[in-house]
This record gives sequence, structure tokens and C-alpha cells, in this order.
Amino acid sequence: LIAGLNVRLVNGTGSCSGRVEIYYKGQWGTVCDDDWGINDADVVCRQMGCGTALLAHSSAHFGQGTGPIVLDNVLCSGSESSIRECHHNGFGRNDCGHGEDAGVTCSADDIRLMNGGGFCDGRVEIYHNGEWGTVCGDNWDMKDAEVVCRKMGCGRALSITHSAHFGEGNGPVLLDDVGCAGHESSLTSCSHRGLGITNCGHSEDAGVICSDVLQSPILTLISPNSTVLPGETVQFRCTSTNPTSISVDFRLLKNGELIITQQAESTTTFTLNVETSHQGRYSCDYKYRERNFFRSSFRSNSISITVVGLNVRLISGTGSCSGRVEVYYNGQWGTVCDDDWDINDADVVCRQLGCGRALSAHSSAYFGQGTGPILLDNFGCSGNESSITECRHNGFGEHNCNHGEDAGVTCSGEENSMIRL
Repeated sequence: LIAGLNVRLVNGTGSCSGRVEIYYKGQWGTVCDDDWGINDADVVCRQMGCGTALLAHSSAHFGQGTGPIVLDNVLCSGSESSIRECHHNGFGRNDCGHGEDAGVTCSADDIRLMNGGGFCDGRVEIYHNGEWGTVCGDNWDMKDAEVVCRKMGCGRALSITHSAHFGEGNGPVLLDDVGCAGHESSLTSCSHRGLGITNCGHSEDAGVICSDVLQSPILTLISPNSTVLPGETVQFRCTSTNPTSISVDFRLLKNGELIITQQAESTTTFTLNVETSHQGRYSCDYKYRERNFFRSSFRSNSISITVVGLNVRLISGTGSCSGRVEVYYNGQWGTVCDDDWDINDADVVCRQLGCGRALSAHSSAYFGQGTGPILLDNFGCSGNESSITECRHNGFGEHNCNHGEDAGVTCSGEENSMIRL
């Protein structure tokens, strides 16, 4: 106990994780988990010199204490210098049992996984001398990964990664030539060259995938096809590949933006009554809270929905608001020739699609060549028309073009989406 330090962590994997205990009136006691959250944990971690809080644990995660329960209903803003400065019921006033003892895992508990899909996969990083660093992939194997997964509380190791599979770190490379037997309590207990002694760069950063990782769900379209009219119904089914026994938040996304959240255990169905604004690319994922940490799955496959009553679509762009312009006519999709194609014509297309204003009017098959008929040529829009078919043109199907002249647009609705993974 450091003099004047009235808090300690017990039964953790190191000095920076464990059950929170407070020294009061000559004895150590616990903290009840009522209202216990990440801000409260942050204060404890900072007070202990252990960095920031990674997790705020409840339900005696680190075992039950034996002394009095000293604090209950702790509410910290996160900026306090001591847990005693936070709001609480008063010392010794509680309605709890030791089955509700609170705990924390702090960032300086010496290990974390970064850039994965959740808490249990990613680039391995350890904490040393006040900073996070990576582990070199030289001699990195499943026994090393077992130590990491067990330390993280993430089950068994499923696989190992080398060559910065989860991206390159930016701190020092702290461990190299790690050799674990598999039973060690931490990576630093395994054999290695010595902290900071390495001949590696970040392109060799090691990673792990543990058994508790959440894989991508599968999105399927229940409706007969992906080309629909306004007013029709489209149904998507999102199915977890890691079924859980608890309800999770399944999320349907359009062009990466959340539109619907539903709770279910292993599968759920999303229903859309189609409007013109529903044209786009759909995917799903799911997330749930475990140990006061939100675990998120990887995103599913994507399915594109085309609203044909709209009579225009954009193909082969980076999202639903850029691409080759195609028009629906006589039961088929066709392209637009770039003769006389300009920003006024592009403006009408963008506005019709609900994509704001036109940023660029593209020519010469900028988004690739189409394969259907060339339906429109020699456009002349004023820019005020509500539909591209209201603009002056040669007539449907009348042109002197080839697909090397297919027109395209980039709309302002795509300005914040000029990046993709």
C-alpha cells in the first residue's frame, strides 16, 4: 500500500486489474457495482497510476471480497483525482452483497488487442514504461497466442497472424522471438530477447484471433429480387455465425449508415416498405455489451437494391451517389451518351436520386462501360427539371455513340464518402 493511496485492486492478472477495494477506518472493503461504469473505473485507474480504464466489471468478476462494502452508487464524472471525491451513498451505506463487487481492467494491465473486429482479435500490444508497443511476429505461434487469449479472457486461440495483418502499430516494437509454453500468466513471463530488443519493424507486427471473436453475420434477401418499385416490400434476413444465448442488437445499414436496429438471439428479419430513397447498398452487423464493453461483429456481405420506379440509377461508383448514369426504359437498363453532357444534366440526376448537387459530370466511360442499349444522347437540361427524362434529348434509343462515351456523375451526397474499404 502506498501511503495516502486509499484504493487497491485485488485478484486481477496484474497490479492494474482486479476487484476494487477501499481503505476506510482501518480496514479494506469493496465497492458495490450499482451504477458502476467506465467513468468510475477511469478514476480508479488514474488514481492507481494504471492509465485509463478498458473495462468496468460487475457481479464480482474478480471474486467476492470479505470485508465490509464501503461504497455504493458511485457516480464519477471521470475527472476526479480519487474515487472518494465521486458522488456516492456515503461510506458503509449500501444495499448490496459481495456478489455485486465491482472491478476494473486498466490500460496499463500490460496487454490489449487493436484494430480487430471487437475485444478478442487484433494486433497484440503490451504496455511498458508508460507507452504501448507491439510484438514482432518472429517465432510467433499458437502457444504464444494461447497466453494472450487467456490473459484477455477471450477463450482459446483460434489462429495467429503475422506481417501486420491488423495494421501496423506506431509505438515501439517491445517484444521479439517470444517463446511461450502456453501456461504463462503473461507474455512478458515467456522467453523473449528482452523488452525493446528487436530487429523488427512494424510490418512484422503479430496478432491473434481468439475463440470469443465475433465473425461476420450473413445477409440474405428474402424478397424475390433486388429490383423493386416504390411501395413494394423488401425483406432482409441477418443471421449470426456466432449464435449467442442472449439478445444482441442486429443493425441494418444502407451505404454504411445505420437505419434499423432490432434485438434478437441468432437471426432477425428487417422489413422495408420501399421508397425512392431506399435505393443503395445494404449490409448488417450486430453488437452487444459484455463486461461493460461493446463487442461488435464484422460487417456482413452487401446487397444492392435498385428502385426501378425511379427510372435512373448510378452504377460502379463508390456508393449510391456516384457512378455511370443508367436509365430504365421498355423493361431494361441502358446508358446515356456523353455528347453535350454537362453539370446541369448531372444536377438533375443528383437531385432526382436525392443525392444533393452535382460535383462532377463525367464522360468517356469514367465509371466503366455499360452493356445494355444506349438510350439517350445530346442532353440539354436547364438544371431545374425534376427528372432526367424531362430534359431535351434526341429521343429514346436515337444516338451515334458507343459505350466508350457513357456518361457519369459524382454528387455532393458522396462528398463524405470519398473513401472505401
